[in-house]
Amino acid sequence: MIVLAEILHLLIILNKKVVEDFLGKNYSVISHGIEILAAVIGLFFYKKYKGTAAKFFICFLCFIVLCDFIGSYTKYVHNNGFFNFLQGTVWENNYWWSTLYWKIGAILFFSFYYQKILTTLLYKRILKYGTFIFSIISIVQIVTDLEGFFNQFFPLISILGSIIIMLCIFFYFIEVLLSENILTFYKSLNFYISVAIFLWWLIITPLVFYDIYNSTADWTFVILKWQIYLFANFFMYSMFTFGLIFSEPENNKTLND
Repeated sequence: MIVLAEILHLLIILNKKVVEDFLGKNYSVISHGIEILAAVIGLFFYKKYKGTAAKFFICFLCFIVLCDFIGSYTKYVHNNGFFNFLQGTVWENNYWWSTLYWKIGAILFFSFYYQKILTTLLYKRILKYGTFIFSIISIVQIVTDLEGFFNQFFPLISILGSIIIMLCIFFYFIEVLLSENILTFYKSLNFYISVAIFLWWLIITPLVFYDIYNSTADWTFVILKWQIYLFANFFMYSMFTFGLIFSEPENNKTLND
């Protein structure tokens, strides 16, 4: 029994090592690959959703792919990379870029998108003014802590952004439950978008409080964080892709709403 326990322990260690090596070498490829797949599928079915608000969502997916590509410049900062001249400067890390296009930009987009698909004027107004307050607080946070802007993610911005996302989803599901769409919710792209972003923000937001451990001095946390992000991203973009393929355009949600 002791020998068996030692063998199992050794296998666990070896398996952990394999996972760590695999993620270290392929995390970026896998994560970006599923993003690109969702964007490509969106473009392929663009004509299908051209007359609906989903048109903006497809453009957003392409925008995210472009922003992630730009943010990958950090790979070429060290080891005599193309951007080695950025080493030792505030631009060495891409916290600033991720904060702008995802922590803030994605929130602004989803607020805009849900204001397009919601029909209740009160819900739209709450999102509109809530997003305005979020934008002001985000700007003030960045301006008053420029050093942090380049070296970390702001918990306050992440939390407020999550609140905006939760409001979007809450209002959407309330409208679905009170309408005839409840009978065909599984045919709606907006349903898959809502489920995907709800779970993504629910899983990822707490991680911002542990960013102080995100360094080569604590590889255990780094690997765990990679695993969580990879799972969350895979689920979110898979839901987007599935929704784009199998959903039916909601012609009543036009660009004129």
